[in-house]
Amino acid sequence: MALPKVGDKALEFSLPDQEGKEHSLSDYKGRWVLLYFYPKDATPGCTKEACAIRDRFPQFQKRGITVLGVSVDSVQSHERFATKYQLPFLLLADREKTVVKRYGVWGAKKFMGREYRGTKRTSLLINPEGAIVKIYENVKPEMHAEEVLADLTVLLKKK
Repeated sequence: MALPKVGDKALEFSLPDQEGKEHSLSDYKGRWVLLYFYPKDATPGCTKEACAIRDRFPQFQKRGITVLGVSVDSVQSHERFATKYQLPFLLLADREKTVVKRYGVWGAKKFMGREYRGTKRTSLLINPEGAIVKIYENVKPEMHAEEVLADLTVLLKKK
């Protein structure tokens, strides 16, 4: 499937977190959600991105943003990653690749001259009504948290 567009309703899903507890996107209706898709636990870029969000997590909380990280890693891998880096937000395990495919973030990638299929580092900012208000493609891991917080500040001022 193709990546949704700004204005589209975010697609419903249910996945287990790093403790094995199921979470549905609809559980967070009425809240802002940063749904961020990342390639793999404990890899350099993914660790930088997760730690940047962790370091700014109080600012996310202050603005009422729920952070949901999604990768195709296992619950156990997420648990190790979250524990090692003290990540205070949910990491959801999409082992069957259902959600990454539905959201259009699973596809051909290149790294060091080799082609393979994997998760494209992409995030969606979803408003309390469940609509996608911003899509971040080709995310810069170290800068992503700041970018989202800045965009949300602008969006909240418009309300």
